[in-house]
Amino acid sequence: MTAELVRGQNHPLSQVRLEIRVSAGTPIVASATLGDADGRARGVEWVAHPGAPTLPGLEVSKQAAADHRLAVDLDAMPESVHRVSVLLALPTGAGGPVRFGAVAAPFVAVTGLDGAEVASYTITGLDAESAVVALELYRRQGAWKVRAVGQGYAGGLAELLTDQGLSEAHQLAGTINDAVAHGLARSVPAPPQRTSDGDRTRQTAAPALGPDQGGPTRQGTPGPADPQPSSPYEPQGTQPGSTEPVDPSAVTQPATPTGGPVNYSHPGRQTSAPPPPPPTAPPARPGQPAQPVAGDATGWSMDERLYNQVWGMFEDLARTTAAYRSAVDFAESRMEKELDQVLSDPRSRIGGQGDAAREAARAKHTQLVDQARHALDRDLAQLRAESDVVEPALPPAYARWDNPVWHGYRVPMEIPMALRLGDLRLPESELLRIPMLVRLPLERGLWIDSGRTAYLDDEATDSHALRHLAMETAVALAARLLAVYPAGEFAVHVIDAAGSGAQALVPLVQTGVLAAPPALGAAGVADVLTRLTQRVDLVQMAVRGGAADSLPPGLDTAEQLLIVNDFPHGFDDRAVNQLRYLADEGPAVGVHLMLVADREEAAGYGPLLDPLWRSLLRLTPVPDDHLADPWVGHAWTYEPPLVPSGSQVLQQVLTQVAAARTKYT
Repeated sequence: MTAELVRGQNHPLSQVRLEIRVSAGTPIVASATLGDADGRARGVEWVAHPGAPTLPGLEVSKQAAADHRLAVDLDAMPESVHRVSVLLALPTGAGGPVRFGAVAAPFVAVTGLDGAEVASYTITGLDAESAVVALELYRRQGAWKVRAVGQGYAGGLAELLTDQGLSEAHQLAGTINDAVAHGLARSVPAPPQRTSDGDRTRQTAAPALGPDQGGPTRQGTPGPADPQPSSPYEPQGTQPGSTEPVDPSAVTQPATPTGGPVNYSHPGRQTSAPPPPPPTAPPARPGQPAQPVAGDATGWSMDERLYNQVWGMFEDLARTTAAYRSAVDFAESRMEKELDQVLSDPRSRIGGQGDAAREAARAKHTQLVDQARHALDRDLAQLRAESDVVEPALPPAYARWDNPVWHGYRVPMEIPMALRLGDLRLPESELLRIPMLVRLPLERGLWIDSGRTAYLDDEATDSHALRHLAMETAVALAARLLAVYPAGEFAVHVIDAAGSGAQALVPLVQTGVLAAPPALGAAGVADVLTRLTQRVDLVQMAVRGGAADSLPPGLDTAEQLLIVNDFPHGFDDRAVNQLRYLADEGPAVGVHLMLVADREEAAGYGPLLDPLWRSLLRLTPVPDDHLADPWVGHAWTYEPPLVPSGSQVLQQVLTQVAAARTKYT
């Protein structure tokens, strides 16, 4: 039975391997400090935080999230550690709430490896505090207990860490905030929150893991490495500091409110719960997994069901990989512990008894890893089978360029739910790629990084070729956006101050889909930025004044995309400020930014541009593992949606877009 604690109450712990689960209504930072017998942290090395998430017997999340899972192994704690304090803080500089009194009360639960709650605590009574000691695990006469603390600090992390006995508290707080800001900038968007009737219907056999491990139990009790994304933190696809985005396609188009943003959502969407997927697949045989079916998710339309199914595949791959990695880590830690026990006994260090103990430890390690790999391979096989069924059924907005659906392309009559920005994969499943879908309209701009990445060999690709590849990626993404919007509802502008992107821009220029020829030189930069900033100002003033229907007759009400190549070439200080303004204020009124740039080339601006980089979703023209999921922080490898070599599909699609635009005008 769960012990529901109140502030100051304690409860004994009968297990040593635990999880601490944190739920909040907004992204928060979870950290933990180790304390000595006096409860004092002896130094920064006794603090686990997003910048240094692992300590002996303790691991915390690597980034801000609305839900956290902290892993604790009390047996692995050093003898000098007598207390583990769990710290929660609101991230600074992310545009979100700055005090806990403005958000829902955080909930903290201590669970066993089987997911059963041992004790829980709802942290109430907070107001101006931006950091809080949620609870502490402490050792008393050789036994561990948990105590609900709930001590808040209006001075934030720095004040809290100072109270923990750290002389370097302010420097450490800055390090944590920097790590969190970096994590928010490199995140992929989280999937939509699911209702109870929206669970996936696929069934799988139970994982073949040992009794003292854990694993993904998709239809049963969650294991220790089975993160449940019931309320994922701010997506690495929303504006920093925002919470789970409201589905713009799941609400009815309202009249424009006074003082509100322009609503670009779909008209006519129903607001009741979507129906379950139709039973299109025969029932599975006993003991066999269900046969995969395209659209095996809830939704009002096939596109919506496919969107939810793709995100379900993403969740499943994240969970099963987390379970595998957790099982391998457990097997290694168990082997190390058993070997340490052998070496600690002088009688077993040498001779047959010691050799037998070492062989037994290694054999157990191999057995556990093999069991975990078997469970992973089984889940991956099912996901690959599902991917083989889902990929051919995807609509153009979700499909790769080599999908045959593009050969039958027609300009759509309405905006789709989402757009495919590329593919995501993990090292354990190189052959399985999950579509990276983001909701439309775009809620943040895109940054195509033309700088070098860890995947590139210095001699394999020169900087010119990399810039050209980055511009080709930008053109492919712009073409996708043009193709999935109805005729006349999306316009693309290009700034190419030095003219270096002329070759990559040929498909857009020759088909005539650009709103105007690419702007060249400093004068062209100033002209385009002035027109777009004026458009943002006019729409904002009209909306705030309650006169959204009184815009100038010549104003283009279509959504606008600005592609900027080789930034900051051709930009003066005024142009840089205008670009930052568009990145911050543009998405709310239908003006979006796609920046093709190498950050090192803009280093001369110093921290002035840091907010700009953080506001954009970074993509790369070559595969790179720079994106993280919102639950367990897997480093996902992103692959750009480039057109296959020699394919004419891009020209064919853009030609149809241009023809439809001519008829529309």
